[in-house]
Amino acid sequence: NADKRNSIFMDPHKQLAYACHNLTYDPLLYRGFHALGFSQGGLFMRTLLQSCPNLAVGEFISLAGPQSGVFGLPDCPPTDTLCKEIKYLLDTVAYTPRVQSLLVQAQYWRDPFKEAVFRSHSRFLAEMNQLNGFRKDYRDNMLRFGNVTLVRFTKDTTVFPCASEWFGFYRPGQDREVYPLEESKELWAEDRLGLRELSVSGRLSFLSIDADHLQIPEVFWENEIIPRLRH
Repeated sequence: NADKRNSIFMDPHKQLAYACHNLTYDPLLYRGFHALGFSQGGLFMRTLLQSCPNLAVGEFISLAGPQSGVFGLPDCPPTDTLCKEIKYLLDTVAYTPRVQSLLVQAQYWRDPFKEAVFRSHSRFLAEMNQLNGFRKDYRDNMLRFGNVTLVRFTKDTTVFPCASEWFGFYRPGQDREVYPLEESKELWAEDRLGLRELSVSGRLSFLSIDADHLQIPEVFWENEIIPRLRH
């Protein structure tokens, strides 16, 4: 369907602009709203709220959102030709201009063996995570959030590494050892997205589910998610 096609082929910046316009002019949301994002939607929701001005965001909850990118894809079903083609492109030519402009997943594909190439050629994630520069409005918009909750799935077989769901990632040059958000120069020491300030003010939470991708127990919804949405 159209939504699935857009999630693969519609440029993320166009997606954010479209959603920003709708949120800005929705009369039901002008007093504020809570936002949840699932998987890729967790990354796109965060970057939307960070880049769209004048939104009143209460709670932002990312469930399995690859906030620092991904390096690896789940195995494709034997009959899924499109999945196999996407996997091939990401493995071989993810940072070429054509693939960056064609394929959504290429724009947050982060090869730790090519960190410098990622930073210079990523058309989306490197910019939105402020890895090559700094936009004060991105940080200011993040700091307007009431609270940020990042949910990681410790047995995730879709987001590699699952540390990305907490803004961590593989250390450059290998794909086994990961570093946490607190060791990121840009995102913690320099606090380019305001995450450290959110943490210091008690507005940044890290939650874990010991399960595969988006396998959310009912008790987790009842104890952790729903209470955050009731105010």
